[in-house]
Amino acid sequence: MTEATNATSAAPSLVSDFNIKKILDLLPHRYPMLLVDRVISLEPRKSITAIKNVTFNEPFFNGHFPGHPVMPGVLMLEALAQTAA
Repeated sequence: MTEATNATSAAPSLVSDFNIKKILDLLPHRYPMLLVDRVISLEPRKSITAIKNVTFNEPFFNGHFPGHPVMPGVLMLEALAQTAA
């Protein structure tokens, strides 16, 4: 690893974990349009890492695409927008 890589990976996150309760307090979205389940790291105005747990049972998989389930791109973009909010 280079020094720049070491410095980047060593930078501490300012938020260790946002659970679903904290996310519900911050965002107006609710199921089925809440697309952020957990925030695991946050450096304000720099970066954020969030998780959306997706299972095969999600309703959008039935028609997108039958036999080859793919999360629709518009929902991926919505998840990014919610994460950035």
